[in-house]
Amino acid sequence: MSDAVLPELPEYAERVLEVAERIPPGRVMTYGDVAEWLAQEDEERPDGTAPATRGGPRQVGRAMSLYGGAVPWWRVVRADGTLLPGHELRALAHYREEGTPLRPAPRSADGHVPRLDLRRARWDGTEGTGTAPVGAGPG
Repeated sequence: MSDAVLPELPEYAERVLEVAERIPPGRVMTYGDVAEWLAQEDEERPDGTAPATRGGPRQVGRAMSLYGGAVPWWRVVRADGTLLPGHELRALAHYREEGTPLRPAPRSADGHVPRLDLRRARWDGTEGTGTAPVGAGPG
């Protein structure tokens, strides 16, 4: 066993991962949805304080890239519904296993990989969890 000390997980990254873990199987949130969720959560803190670090879609993507391997990373997606470059086949296997709605790929698409059907797959944060929708905070 290694005695290496792991770096502390930044607060914002920890919060991003917590949202990723809440997303039900077969559903997705975009990077922007997650950032909006966290911003709304900050506004509704009972003590009126805000965390030291805030972010937008890029910061959510960075947190998922660096720390998201232990959570269902395939459920936090790009706003255009394209699968994460370099991870398309792994993500596609998860989407098919979970029944995530997909759209057929256009013939011009590299490898004919389908896209997510965001209209049907996007999670608003409420269904089956008792949590609040995107833009309304976690309740």
